[in-house]
Amino acid sequence: MNGMQGVNEKLSSRPHKLASNRVWRTYHGGKMLEAWQGGEQPTDNSMPEEWIASVVRARNVGREHIVEGLSRVLTEGAEEVTLQDLIAADPVGFLGRRHHEKYGSETGVLVKALDAAERLTIQVHPDRVMAQEIFQSQFGKTEAWYILGGREIEGQPPYILYGFKPGMTRDTWEKLFWDQDIEGMIQALHKIEVQPGQVILVEGGMPHAIGSGCFLIEIQEPTDYTIRIERTTPTGRVIPDAMCHQGAGFDRMFDCFHYETYSLDEIKSRYRLQPKLIQKTESFEKYALLSYENTPYFGLESIEIKKQYALHQHGEFSVLVVAEGAGTLSWENGRVRVTRGDQIFLPAGVDALICESEHGDEPLHLLRCLPPRT
Repeated sequence: MNGMQGVNEKLSSRPHKLASNRVWRTYHGGKMLEAWQGGEQPTDNSMPEEWIASVVRARNVGREHIVEGLSRVLTEGAEEVTLQDLIAADPVGFLGRRHHEKYGSETGVLVKALDAAERLTIQVHPDRVMAQEIFQSQFGKTEAWYILGGREIEGQPPYILYGFKPGMTRDTWEKLFWDQDIEGMIQALHKIEVQPGQVILVEGGMPHAIGSGCFLIEIQEPTDYTIRIERTTPTGRVIPDAMCHQGAGFDRMFDCFHYETYSLDEIKSRYRLQPKLIQKTESFEKYALLSYENTPYFGLESIEIKKQYALHQHGEFSVLVVAEGAGTLSWENGRVRVTRGDQIFLPAGVDALICESEHGDEPLHLLRCLPPRT
């Protein structure tokens, strides 16, 4: 182990490109995701999500024998290893001392890219109180979506279903479930069209569904607890009971919903977040898309680089997703070229990173995903 720790002390002082990490889900999609990643013949399939900087195993009933969801790193002079293994060998170097003191070897955050060719089943994720009570987990599944793009599916522009309309009660919601009144469930939630660049915060307990045609980056707490209220997907795939209640049982799963109701204006003003300009120069523009004022569980920044940007970590780690463009990332002992769709883990040991755009007329657009507030 001492030798391994010595190697990882060096690994924690450099960025790491992550291998593609597609994950099976109950819905179809992924065509736009594959095109974004440079695929020559993109298609929709049952692997519509890319899990980024993940130390979380996917919870898929019937596929428990398959280890899926864990991100992999290709290290120099070594075989491909999981990000989880590298962090475990040097948690302070990779995650930072303050984070390690609070969360141990847990990153506390999970990033995904997903593309939905069909509407996802209406669902909810537990907040931290319910996650601890029902699943004995310190993390719930509050999440946020950054809309990268989208496509029309059967003439329908990209949309989401979000939040209970006025008049909803727990008794009514439970009856809709037992009757499997899908149209009644859909009508109980607000339908909102989405546009590229928008950010939506989805707190634990909020009922929702990503609609068909959505292509987005999701940043969330690091769990896969998804309570599904529909027992059949829109394209007819049967959802096993355990995929509905996640092992909690049908009675307890309704405890995970928050039954507050909202007008459409309340939803848009409270949960559709506005970017805040942090700094603008001739070389770059930096925005806070999601700050710790919105949620303490994670943060999200947008950095559009025309020429050059110096990224400083201040003893914390982060995750970079290349949303558009191409360029180079340089640090004390090296440099790496990046292009659209790339995903990079920046250990806390990387104090400074110089990010340069390859083409001045096409900015290098980085999304920087931040861990929980410490």
